[in-house]
Amino acid sequence: MLIDAEALASAADTPADPILVDCRFDLADPDAGRRAYLAGHIPGARYLDLNRDLSAPPGRHGGRHPLPAPEVFARTLAAHGIGPHSAVVAYDDSRFAYAARLWWIMRELGYRPPLLLDGGYRAWLAAGGAVETGEPDPAAAAAPPAVPDTFGRACDIDGLRELQARGAELVDSREAARYRGEVEPIDPVAGHIPGALNHPWQGVTDVDGFLRDEAALRAHWGERLAAPELVVYCGSGVTACVNLFSLAALGREDAVLYAGSWSDWCSHL
Repeated sequence: MLIDAEALASAADTPADPILVDCRFDLADPDAGRRAYLAGHIPGARYLDLNRDLSAPPGRHGGRHPLPAPEVFARTLAAHGIGPHSAVVAYDDSRFAYAARLWWIMRELGYRPPLLLDGGYRAWLAAGGAVETGEPDPAAAAAPPAVPDTFGRACDIDGLRELQARGAELVDSREAARYRGEVEPIDPVAGHIPGALNHPWQGVTDVDGFLRDEAALRAHWGERLAAPELVVYCGSGVTACVNLFSLAALGREDAVLYAGSWSDWCSHL
């Protein structure tokens, strides 16, 4: 599920050379990720934008970052030469916040899940990795594959209510202050979904963006690992994917994403 910077550098120009995807983004400045990419990225990396490529346009409901239409997403990947069996490595500079969204979408649509670069772009730079600027040469486009019409391990607000009614445990991945309703910097309503338990997404990595070891991850999740069913949300279905990635690393690949998350929930209040 992970690759470190040294192993990634060793794979360059070999038969195992993966397709690289730069997922850097900044919610406060939506163009910052692409600017950073053009200023410097791992050689050959393609750029996928959270708003334009990893999300559909928002509506009245569905949250700030609705999941992309599967067939549209498949065409996006194909334009970058990525097919269902392609070896892909994704990275960002935000403790997997955006790369994990790509991992989750690709996994759900039947693609070979990408490896995530442990420590992200900063780890690559710290290891002395090469950098290039500007746009890479165009990729040889792949044929878009047939993909499922829906995301099997995602739910909307009605699906969430059904899951809760049968006893699923609900995890809020946001920072503790947002969960408690003390601050709300983005959405119009503060608080959390009734019954949700708080496991902030930053808790699965260290401050440098490296995934914590198994013992630390198990401590982060505690009794949640034994829950018959788990539903995970955040503000808009993005950073929840970091928690879902860590759960998958511990064998809980069945956990469900409430795709619209808090921004969808509060739109119904």
